Amino acid sequence: MEFLRQSLSLTAEDWTAIWLTIQLCSYTTLILMAIATPLAWWLTSGRSAFRTAVQAVVALPLVLPPTVLGFYLLIMLGPRGFIGGTLEDMGLHHLAFSFEGILIGSVLYSMPFAVQPLEQAFSNLGRRPIEVAASLGAGAIDRFISVILPMTKSGFIVAMTLTFAHTMGEFGVVLMVGGNIPGVTHVLSTTIYGYTEGMQYAAAGRLSLMLLIFAFIVLFVVYWFNRGFEMIKP
Repeated sequence: MEFLRQSLSLTAEDWTAIWLTIQLCSYTTLILMAIATPLAWWLTSGRSAFRTAVQAVVALPLVLPPTVLGFYLLIMLGPRGFIGGTLEDMGLHHLAFSFEGILIGSVLYSMPFAVQPLEQAFSNLGRRPIEVAASLGAGAIDRFISVILPMTKSGFIVAMTLTFAHTMGEFGVVLMVGGNIPGVTHVLSTTIYGYTEGMQYAAAGRLSLMLLIFAFIVLFVVYWFNRGFEMIKP
């Protein structure tokens, strides 16, 4: 009980990092659901020659070291990069070492965790239910809301849960693109790193315990809603 009490003793800095992490995870999940849904549908039903290439690009974060992606994003979003430099020329601020920068990095790095579960769900659905709905006069939006969404809801739950959890555990991309600025890019993973670097093991331990418990809950939810779900692989 004493260990549990100490584990839940969080500082104001910890709470700030938790709130910033929740924001980052929520925005990343919402953005990726908007991007991954049409992309996964295209990958499932499309016959383009570029389909395999797109699948490989989507799966890159699964095998690419996060520092590599973080490095290229830092260059692109920085004041001398294509995106950051363009913003500077427009009188705006570049995106390196900003919340917007780590949000972009999180969206790219968590992409496969959103796309692949949806791609699997759409593939399992097949074309027959959609063709039947179309023959009955249902439009594209109506087919998505009335047929596709209810029949693939477990895939959406898995995609959202994994995306949120993966974003919460990100470290390399966040640190490379955003640094470790309190109140701006100081999320849970970088907070734990800072505590450990400063040999504040008790503080690092209580946050690590929270993430460990959260990770277990996430995996439990994933397997509960989709018993046939296969772990993501490149």
